[in-house]
Amino acid sequence: MTPLIDVIFLLLLFFMLSSTFSRFAEIELDAVGTGEGIVPETPPLFVQLGPETVTLNGAPLDLADPSALADAAPGTTILVSLRGPVTSQRLTDALVAFRAFPGLTVTVLGD
Repeated sequence: MTPLIDVIFLLLLFFMLSSTFSRFAEIELDAVGTGEGIVPETPPLFVQLGPETVTLNGAPLDLADPSALADAAPGTTILVSLRGPVTSQRLTDALVAFRAFPGLTVTVLGD
């Protein structure tokens, strides 16, 4: 019986030391309800997200370097439209890239 307990403790020790207890990244999502129709001060930016391409107001945008969004005024809304079969990982990558610019509001348009 003693060797079995030793093996169990060794396995427990192995799995505890080989596991990582890191926290995964989180994306905050807010539900949009009906509003009073407030007119924004700045026009929104329109992003079309496809499986392979991303466009910002019709111009190509690179998600690895979204420096075109740096000129946007605080409080600007980014409207994201999904074009084609976009994976959830692709959408998450885009939301993380947009989060790098504080003051921008992201709205994902759905069907």
